[in-house]
Amino acid sequence: MAVGIVSTSTEGGQYNGRMTSFVVLSCMMAAMGGVIFGYDIGISGGVTSMEPFLKKFFPKVYTKMKEDTQLSNYCKFDSQLLTSFTSSLYIAGLVASFFASWTTSAFGRKPSILAGGAAFLAGAALGGAAVNVYMLIFGRVLLGVGVGFANQAVPLYLSEMAPPNFRGAINNGFQLSVGIGILIANLINYGTEKIEGGWGWRISLSLAAVPAAILTLGAIFLPETPNSLIQRRNDHDKAKQMLQRIRGTENVQAELDDLIRASEISKTIKHPFKKILQRKYRPQLVMAIAIPFFQQVTGINVIAFYAPLLFRTIGLGESASLMSAVVTGAVGIGTTFISMLIVDKVGRRGLLTVGGIQMLVSQMMVGAILAAKLGDHGGVSRGYAFGVLILICAYVAGFGLSWGPLGWLIPSEIFPLEIRSAGQSITVGVNFLFTFIVAQTFLAMLCHFKSGIFFFFAGWVVVMTGFIYMLLPETKNVPIEQMERVWREHWFWKRVVGEKHGVFEVNAKVGGE
Repeated sequence: MAVGIVSTSTEGGQYNGRMTSFVVLSCMMAAMGGVIFGYDIGISGGVTSMEPFLKKFFPKVYTKMKEDTQLSNYCKFDSQLLTSFTSSLYIAGLVASFFASWTTSAFGRKPSILAGGAAFLAGAALGGAAVNVYMLIFGRVLLGVGVGFANQAVPLYLSEMAPPNFRGAINNGFQLSVGIGILIANLINYGTEKIEGGWGWRISLSLAAVPAAILTLGAIFLPETPNSLIQRRNDHDKAKQMLQRIRGTENVQAELDDLIRASEISKTIKHPFKKILQRKYRPQLVMAIAIPFFQQVTGINVIAFYAPLLFRTIGLGESASLMSAVVTGAVGIGTTFISMLIVDKVGRRGLLTVGGIQMLVSQMMVGAILAAKLGDHGGVSRGYAFGVLILICAYVAGFGLSWGPLGWLIPSEIFPLEIRSAGQSITVGVNFLFTFIVAQTFLAMLCHFKSGIFFFFAGWVVVMTGFIYMLLPETKNVPIEQMERVWREHWFWKRVVGEKHGVFEVNAKVGGE
């Protein structure tokens, strides 16, 4: 009987249930993991443009900025030590994400979120109290551990809690939270820069403890997902009760049967990182690597990390640069919210394509203005500086609509349960690896490429938009435990994984046993 129910569910692709306040509140708390990530991204770019901060920890950069009139505009902030301050978090997050995979699989999504919040809390305290650059960077490493755990667990938690037809909106809440964190950080930087005595940067770094404390305390009260209850405890009754609570209906048997089936398969997998290399998981593995890679080579972290430095490069003052970063942060939040509203109607592929075109055009125009108007010395006129700001806002809007939220959503929803933690760790690991590379090399690239840096990233936007158009199947409204079928129906991937209806066959096998 269970076989028939699961098969019918698989054919129809729908479960019973609705969006409940319980799901909304749980996901809002979990999404605080995005706030701590966003806060850190925004805060680092702001404090590195503050002169008292540079004078204390990076005096050579401060001297170049203030006194070296012969140095090119594009090279004033070129310092490997300065970029190490920004990028050390991401190499720590890369390592932590693989420990987080084991924690998430063995102990559940909730403990990983709790561990992430606690590590971030410690890093915030250390950074705010730093008296030398080593203490500062060690604080960043602890922040990286926190972000590594949170970024591994939170998108999985959101995707597993959300009803299929609202999964895009719920999961995009993670990127919305990242945007909120960036905006809050930019506003705080704008305010603390004006504090007399030059110690405002300490407040900026220390206030990261506020969202971290909320996440750490809130994680204690978070419910575990039904997927995790079945996978770790094999507690079908408790999983059913949780499923009924989060779906707002008693009739959850079809979804429960799919979760049990997925769990039975996952228990046969002893080495998920080895398993994910098999041919039948090739599409998921390619996406786990390609999507976070492309998300980073859009150039968004050029804006997120170094927007104030970039605006100072084109001649804006310290306060004006920080306020410009606030404006771009607000634009990112607005468009991410729009993406939440339409992603489950328009679909993933459409948003990625439109967003990619918007980002390409705006990047090309920024590069053209800087190439024509910004030399090695002096700045651009107020009108052109305002034009660059508008174009960067257009670029951020395109990212907020597409690659920002969907870069987290798509990997979190495509993995079968048996490789889900491993797949998410690969996604987070690749994301951190290329975030580290971009963060570590950008200021040197800006010095050597000058305005060409925008054309460099625009070229990648062309490649990634073509990749999505050709190779990414549409996943909107497909239940997370039935995602296998989208690869078997895709014009290219069906040649790799085969065209048979593997979900039905596995259901029959499990039912027969």
